[in-house]
Amino acid sequence: MHRVSTSVLKYKTAYLHIMLSPFISEEFNGAIWRMEIDSLGETVFVEIRNSEDKIVSFGSVSLATGKINFKELTIPERWLTGIEAAYDGILLLHNYQSENSPVHKGLIAIDAVSGETIWSNYTYAFDHLSVNGPIVHNLQMLPKKLLLTDIKTGMVARPYLPEVDKEFISNIILPKVLPVSTLDQQLEIEPYGNNIHYLEFNNFRIVSLHSFVAGILRQHLYIIDDLQVVYEDILNTDIQKIQPEAFILHNNRLVYIKNRSELKVLNL
Repeated sequence: MHRVSTSVLKYKTAYLHIMLSPFISEEFNGAIWRMEIDSLGETVFVEIRNSEDKIVSFGSVSLATGKINFKELTIPERWLTGIEAAYDGILLLHNYQSENSPVHKGLIAIDAVSGETIWSNYTYAFDHLSVNGPIVHNLQMLPKKLLLTDIKTGMVARPYLPEVDKEFISNIILPKVLPVSTLDQQLEIEPYGNNIHYLEFNNFRIVSLHSFVAGILRQHLYIIDDLQVVYEDILNTDIQKIQPEAFILHNNRLVYIKNRSELKVLNL
């Protein structure tokens, strides 16, 4: 009967745990203000706001291939605009009524790959996304009447039918907020604060937590396979307060933002 030495067992155990690395790691020129995923088009969009120059730009990255479709895309309204929604290969942008108003107005449809403006309509406003496309309403008409719009052309298809145009549910999973005491994994850092963000997927445990060392508050991300840490990253450093949820899961992809300006995606 053959015996396997302890050192060989340790080697084999370590070998089974493959260290993960990002599939997408892309730095943007400014703070990522908002991120939106088109589940049908397998694309992630980012909105980058530069408050000093008052310029908003947009980026598009394919989740299927990792290809950067476009970066630093701007439209004629360079500040009072933002991401509204994304659906079936189209990014919908909106304008604001004024610099001091959060009210959205108008719609601009951008092709997810080329960045070209497909159509625009400044009398409509977005209401919500349905399984059949965007539901909008005419800002010039009261009372508000909801309409189904063809996202490829901007044309009104018909009146909104709640029983048919059910709300579109994306394949995005958010982490749970759990007490820090539930973490049974030994890490190199001492968790700071009362809670962690936690998610289980494909035998991985994904954990985000904070540390406070030498007067510096940091936010960390760990991916654990069994009891082995197979990926770790510092999401934010020298921050002033506990940060909200740090990552999302879309299908089998972990998506997060590092230091407010870098988009990272891992295949799990």
